[in-house]
Amino acid sequence: MSRRLLLIGLVLAACGGDTGGDSAPEGPAAEAPAPPLDPDIWVAELVHHDDGSMSLGQPTAAIHRPGYDNQPYFTPDGRGFWFAALDEHTAQTDIWRYDLTGAIEQVVMTAPESEYSPTPLPDGTGLSVIRVEADSTQRLWRAPFDGSESAPILPDLAPIGYHAWITADRVAVFVLGNPPTLRIAHVSGGPAETVAEGIGRSIQKIPGEPAVSFVRMVESEPPSLMRYDSGSGTVEALVQTVGGGDFHAWTPDGTVLMADGPRIWAWTPGPSSQWVEIADLSERRVRVTRLAVSPDGRQIAMVVEPGDVLL
Repeated sequence: MSRRLLLIGLVLAACGGDTGGDSAPEGPAAEAPAPPLDPDIWVAELVHHDDGSMSLGQPTAAIHRPGYDNQPYFTPDGRGFWFAALDEHTAQTDIWRYDLTGAIEQVVMTAPESEYSPTPLPDGTGLSVIRVEADSTQRLWRAPFDGSESAPILPDLAPIGYHAWITADRVAVFVLGNPPTLRIAHVSGGPAETVAEGIGRSIQKIPGEPAVSFVRMVESEPPSLMRYDSGSGTVEALVQTVGGGDFHAWTPDGTVLMADGPRIWAWTPGPSSQWVEIADLSERRVRVTRLAVSPDGRQIAMVVEPGDVLL
């Protein structure tokens, strides 16, 4: 199956774009109908103070239009981010690139099927995405930047909802099921190892370590942020999450960010560390869900939804 890279001159500024559409589920792993939400993507400066604390600068609406826009992931150079957007005309979700310098040019990766969770491949040659294939199978695919043929990375593993690269040859994947499981797969082949059950939808690479974080969500315990170390093969609990959520992101210096409604909190691993509020967007009447931090730690992308819609 071939793939084309199209450069198009669209402006999705704070006033909104010229496309629209109904909201879609948060991602392909949604197991139940989603409420009619309208997620947008905001960006803000992540301010680091001399005392080690953080705060947010004034947020701006980078992607603001009717319809589904979600799952931002910063480019390695920090000049923009990829995200998943629903096209109301095709009823298909494609991967776009937003340029932080002005959003004048964006890259949309077209394919006959919907794609989610854009993530740069470790070798820098393209993106890994979750593709919802024609028969609704969800697998992890490679999407080269040069427009060459795309192909499944893990052809024998499905249905996959989310993923994060641990090393160049190992990837952590969220596999749908009851309960959903965290599995570690080798791109060279072989069976994937199940390392945790009852996990949330956010899997994140821990900076500077061959490890990933995720949230363990079981009925008998409060949700906890967990760490899987691929070197030792161990899973350990780090801290209870804020507000029972699972979406989180790491800064380059090793601090975890997590949202609870309109508020954003930070936690740095340590023996007596506590969650600290770094932003409150209550006046904007939004709820923050997914977060992404730029490679230099200076920018944050936030997926926001109307705060007065009850889930």
